[in-house]
Amino acid sequence: MSEKRMAIIASKGTLDWAYPPLVLASTAAALGYETKIFCTFYGLELLRKKLRLKVSPVGNPALPMPFPMPTLLQSLPGMQALMTAAMKRKIRNKGVASIEELRSLCLESGVELIGCQMTIDLFDYRRNDLIEGITYAGAASFLEFAGAAQIQLSF
Repeated sequence: MSEKRMAIIASKGTLDWAYPPLVLASTAAALGYETKIFCTFYGLELLRKKLRLKVSPVGNPALPMPFPMPTLLQSLPGMQALMTAAMKRKIRNKGVASIEELRSLCLESGVELIGCQMTIDLFDYRRNDLIEGITYAGAASFLEFAGAAQIQLSF
């Protein structure tokens, strides 16, 4: 067991919110931290075999836009698909690792990816919907680890 521990809760299921827990976890693992990500509620989407992550422009005033856009326009039909495509293009053009690559890196680095069993039951996930190599556990199991972690983060 490592002296250094990082506990992360991932509760968001959008493309932009998928990056922080995976980037920080893979970096922490590279620095020798024992690291676990507890994916609960919408964060369970990060563990799907077939990712369906999108960017939601609504309610995200810090989202960089190529031109100023009022919030009302951001809620128009098709804006989510447009913003998701733009973000994916930017990620690819800047050479940023994909979510699939970051997940693999986390698993290869020893990061424990935990699917919240309550959320799996609540939203009727099937285990074959989720990637191989993850752990299934409840909040109590994760909190036992998180309580002893030097760094606790929630996204």
